[in-house]
Amino acid sequence: MGAAGTTVRGLLTRGDFRRLLGTRLLAQFGDGVLQAALAGTILFNPQRAADPVDVAAGFAVLLLPYSLVGPFAGVWLDRWSRRQILLRANLVRAALVAVVAALILTGVQGTSFFLAGLVVFSVNRFVLSALSAGLPHTTDEHSLVRANALSTTSGSVATVAGGGAALVLLPLTGSGDAGYAALALAAALPYLGSAAVVAGFDRAYLGPDHMARTARLTAGQVLAGMASGARHAWRDRPARAALTAIGLHRCLFGVLTLMALLLHRGTFTAGTGLFPGGLTGLGQVVAAGAVGTLLAAAATPGVVARTGTRRWTALLLVGGGTAQLGLGLLLQPAAAVAAGFVLGFVGHGVKICVDATLQERIDDDHRGRVFSVYDTVVNVGYVAALVLAAFALPASGVSPPLLGVVGVGYVLTAVLHTRMTRR
Repeated sequence: MGAAGTTVRGLLTRGDFRRLLGTRLLAQFGDGVLQAALAGTILFNPQRAADPVDVAAGFAVLLLPYSLVGPFAGVWLDRWSRRQILLRANLVRAALVAVVAALILTGVQGTSFFLAGLVVFSVNRFVLSALSAGLPHTTDEHSLVRANALSTTSGSVATVAGGGAALVLLPLTGSGDAGYAALALAAALPYLGSAAVVAGFDRAYLGPDHMARTARLTAGQVLAGMASGARHAWRDRPARAALTAIGLHRCLFGVLTLMALLLHRGTFTAGTGLFPGGLTGLGQVVAAGAVGTLLAAAATPGVVARTGTRRWTALLLVGGGTAQLGLGLLLQPAAAVAAGFVLGFVGHGVKICVDATLQERIDDDHRGRVFSVYDTVVNVGYVAALVLAAFALPASGVSPPLLGVVGVGYVLTAVLHTRMTRR
């Protein structure tokens, strides 16, 4: 495609890009609905998450499966049809959410409930990795940054929209077990819709370019494939720098996530006016982050075209660290909302640059494995930082020294990324 393909309008003229985008939007809308249902059932229940360690444990239970499944997802994405993975994974998720809904309805708690949730989020890892690995087949190298900006941003907005739709429906369904079960079951509809949309692709359309004949894999082959993807990425200087930057960012983001949650659980509960604090205030922080994400998607392609991903990534990290430190020390709900906006802008801008770098630098036969390394790095870093922060933060969430460490950490990450990408 020519230069027209580098614009949003040019991207949307491609039927294959629109189909993959539709697959993503429906899948991530369903994720938003399901996450809202599970959050209402578990994570935001004060009786279940009364202290920082409990909150961190809840995040770990939901996010670590992404890393455990990552090695398998990456190897299979380079061996199996990515169209088939997207089709079957969405059908499997639709069936699994029915199981989760039944467990919520019957009041099941503990191991059985958590295992069901873990399986659903594990299958989700295949979907998101396959969407990223298949994207270059629906665009060209000149429009990868804009394609990533449009795809990942609209996907994030779809997730927020799904969660918002669930909250709108909650007064109708009720906030008891039956209500949350109905919300969880509703997530099956967009999952089925996503499967129907991706079925329009030919089996081999989304790659990989050279599919292996053998479907069965031993554990040794899976680990070897994961190691191969890591080595392949590490040998390339820009890819190595990109993975390092996004990994450190996610560690720092994990600390800020727990801090914001604790602040709105305790310190900001008495807020009034436009910024009420509490769960409503936390929702405002999430919404502000979504707005920041949208603006980053609009700004990043143009800025990268003029300055390149290296300079833009550094500017984002330095600006993010400075803003988080300054706004966080104010200890006000309004400042927390502003910090959420900045973090959404910074995080998504960095992600767009990293995604485009990996898609451009990594050949198609290794791309699935490298994106699995990517997923594992960001999720393990995020969970590890949450757990460590849980032991460093008081129940109030107020810790200026730790906030200072985060601010300095962002600046040092920018310096490190710049040095790693210097010729």
